[in-house]
Amino acid sequence: MVSRLNEIIGRRRAYVNAYPKNIDMAKFLPRLSFAVISAVLLMTVNGHAQGRRPNILFIAVDDLKPELGCYGSGVAKTPNIDRLAGDAAVFMQNHCQQAVCGPSRASIMTGMRPDHTRVWDLRTQMRSAHPDILTIPQYLSQQGYVTEGIGKIFDPLCVDADLDKPSWSVPFHKTDVKYQAAGYADPAQGWYQSPAIRQLTEKYQKEAAAKGLTAAKAKEYVQERVNPSVESADVPDNAYSDGANVLQAVDIMASLSRGEKPFFLAVGLQKPHLPFVAPTKYWDLYRREQMSVSGNQEMPDLAPPMSMHHGSELRSHTDIAGGIIAAKDNGIGIPLTADRQRELLHGYYAAISYMDANVGVLLRALDSLQLREQTIIVLWGDHGWHLGDHGLWGKHSNFDQATRTPLIISAPGMRASAPLSPTELIDVFPTLCELGGLTIPGSLQGVSLVPVMRNTAVRVKDYAVSQYPRSGLVSETGRLGYADIGVMGYSVRTERYRYTLWMKNGFRSDRPFDASAVVGRELYDYESDPAERRNLTDSEGYAQVSEEMHGRMLEFFRSQLR
Repeated sequence: MVSRLNEIIGRRRAYVNAYPKNIDMAKFLPRLSFAVISAVLLMTVNGHAQGRRPNILFIAVDDLKPELGCYGSGVAKTPNIDRLAGDAAVFMQNHCQQAVCGPSRASIMTGMRPDHTRVWDLRTQMRSAHPDILTIPQYLSQQGYVTEGIGKIFDPLCVDADLDKPSWSVPFHKTDVKYQAAGYADPAQGWYQSPAIRQLTEKYQKEAAAKGLTAAKAKEYVQERVNPSVESADVPDNAYSDGANVLQAVDIMASLSRGEKPFFLAVGLQKPHLPFVAPTKYWDLYRREQMSVSGNQEMPDLAPPMSMHHGSELRSHTDIAGGIIAAKDNGIGIPLTADRQRELLHGYYAAISYMDANVGVLLRALDSLQLREQTIIVLWGDHGWHLGDHGLWGKHSNFDQATRTPLIISAPGMRASAPLSPTELIDVFPTLCELGGLTIPGSLQGVSLVPVMRNTAVRVKDYAVSQYPRSGLVSETGRLGYADIGVMGYSVRTERYRYTLWMKNGFRSDRPFDASAVVGRELYDYESDPAERRNLTDSEGYAQVSEEMHGRMLEFFRSQLR
């Protein structure tokens, strides 16, 4: 036993040495070292690791497109996720169900599409339409798991104040101040640590208080005046919430490892969500002058206007207006100067590398606790993100850059693979059930991906389906929804093609198809036109493809009828 402890302590030292040097670990290290030793003693003496279901480490990342080394990115520096991918299934054609946080997260967590959850915006609570809807952690808890979470898993606007109380064995964890870097207060507005932004935030908060504004109005007052899209601050990783939450998650993991039951630990990372904030050392990994702006900044030829959006999320940041080329601003997309685009690209990649470092902390902790060989690891992004292509910045579309999202699953006994089969986030729930030896609930709309993980030549589905609502106007009416969500775009994505139907009159997939409700169609061929430059629906030579893809869309609609 002594030799075993020495081995673990040695690994613990390696883990600490590999952690970014400017983080405040003074209180964290002694506590975690004791936790690690205690966990090893218990596992060694009592054999808790033997004969029980696998643990699950469930890592959610906000606004992360598949811009990672393991997905072929030549820019992103993501050594920790790439290391995870070296022993995992990396799903190359994975798509979300709706490219915005609330609906996408409701879908992955329940294995159900937005037209079932009835969550299409950032205002509707998931259980308002289906109070008894079943979530992954809720089901696992019923099967004997301990389920805990920290960070952004569900969108907080779409669940109750307890972050979906039925899902968790104990109350969902909030950030504990003891994990924050010494000498640093909570980030200003939840995001910023630079002194200049903190001072301006405090100034406008005082003005709002003097005006007697409500808390909600005061928040709007401040954000209308100071809300930059980027920040590079020379601060420790845990000066920001993600870094602090990850340190707390490591302690939670250590505590769970000492228990009798298998655990499901969900850890949500907010970066690279806007604003693009990250410690300076992650910005220093990249050269801004080497950032390449998109060469495809136009709306696709012949595409219907509802395929685009106004970019209201990015426009809400106070440093963006000065970078918009006014002469080209027609309300579709955001025509930004090349300098402003490179700054945003720089920020997005810096935030990705900061996120990757936090993932590395979790993986090294798992190794130090000797849990890796008995733990399923799932890393996923809730949707993609436009980085200037089509003149778009953000998500909120049915184009590939918005719907395609990373999904990486590492499981005991599974070899590394890179499946090309279309997959969807709703498939994660049944996949975890099969990997854990559990019965798959019959109500789920996704399918298990285990056959694909075992043999990449297998296909468990012919296409993935995404959807997105639009108002009757080209421009959006705000981030939290639309004045009229009567128009819905449904998109079928095969390995080669994407076919989209835009439907009016409040059509939803759980109703009989109404051809008279079609107000727009799109078809893209990713073999001949990977940048989606031209809508090929009525193009010569694509009549048969268009007819076949339309047939698949109708097949999908029929499958959704109750």
